[in-house]
Amino acid sequence: MEHISFLVAVVIITALAFDFTNGFHDTANAMATSIATGALRPKVAVTIAAVLNFAGAFLSVKVATTISGGIVNEKAGIHPEIIFAALVGAILWNLLTWLRGLPSSSSHALYGGLIGATVVGVGLHGVNFDTVLTKILIPAIASPLVAGLASWGATKLAYAITRKSDGATVTKGFKTGQVFSSSLISLAHGTNDAQKTMGIITLTLVSVGALPKGALPPTWVIVSAGAAIALGTYMGGWRIIRSMGKGLADIQAPQGFASESAAATVILTSSHMGFGLSTTQVCSGGIMGAGLGGPKGELRWSLVRRMVYTWGLTLPAAATVAGLAALLVEQGTWGVVVVGAVLVAGSGAMWLISRRQPVDADNVNEVGDVTPVEIAPTAASATPTPASTTVAA
Repeated sequence: MEHISFLVAVVIITALAFDFTNGFHDTANAMATSIATGALRPKVAVTIAAVLNFAGAFLSVKVATTISGGIVNEKAGIHPEIIFAALVGAILWNLLTWLRGLPSSSSHALYGGLIGATVVGVGLHGVNFDTVLTKILIPAIASPLVAGLASWGATKLAYAITRKSDGATVTKGFKTGQVFSSSLISLAHGTNDAQKTMGIITLTLVSVGALPKGALPPTWVIVSAGAAIALGTYMGGWRIIRSMGKGLADIQAPQGFASESAAATVILTSSHMGFGLSTTQVCSGGIMGAGLGGPKGELRWSLVRRMVYTWGLTLPAAATVAGLAALLVEQGTWGVVVVGAVLVAGSGAMWLISRRQPVDADNVNEVGDVTPVEIAPTAASATPTPASTTVAA
């Protein structure tokens, strides 16, 4: 029993660590365009996002129940080792994409990890694939398209309405609007992403009999998950903020307001329906729609392509890593120790690599003079292009 209690504690701590990475990985969702347009100073932006992410965690638990009683079959024999393996796959993918400055989905990393570890540790019957299809895969395709179309239309409307107005006044007005629209995304992010860790912790407690099957997250789980994602959000995730704010398009204040408003509407609606969508994909779709709807109608397509490839890879890549981790943890205590050591070593290595070219609040909007962080030297690294600079920084 002591072993089980210790393992459950390890899983809960690892889940909160994932929640932390989710926070700094996804700060860009709410604040990238506001920082890029100058509507908010970087540190002010992440502080607002952190507070509202925490508050949003208390507004709903529908997404949490999609994970704890939806994606996996609680009666199939899920146990803490499997959940630990799932979290390892999700965290390592999150850190790798953060290092490369790619706005991938923390949500899909978690789902992929959970699916891969469950299939290896329990079997195909442990995954409710109908729920995966209706609540994850279909929203993954539809949500960025819906947000992009809504943002494109809102951008066109914003420029049409203000066409004959004074430019300085219009910019100031939309920057003020961005303070509210980006804050709404932060609140929406808390209602969606913080719940995913709540669902994982709840699933862990159900798996050891500490909670009955179908239980809602206890208050302490809600508070701890909200606090972890808020702390991660405050850390900034500046690499991805740079990619989304300056890399996808040259976003001006009217476009920023339009994209944020569209993304917030999609996220809040989906949270109410219990869809575990990717807030990253929604916000990226909104930015792309705003870029195409703006005066220039331009996007940096090289980054768009790499970002979309990463979206497609996220779920299977996290599932593969988590499946391999599940094979090890199923061998007993030594396997759990090895997987934990790989997690710590991998995380530490990526952090050290990131320190070669740090990105922070002071240089987050300075794209042109930054060269990419290379995980390993390549021939292409000698002459970085502007597009690759944006992605990797």
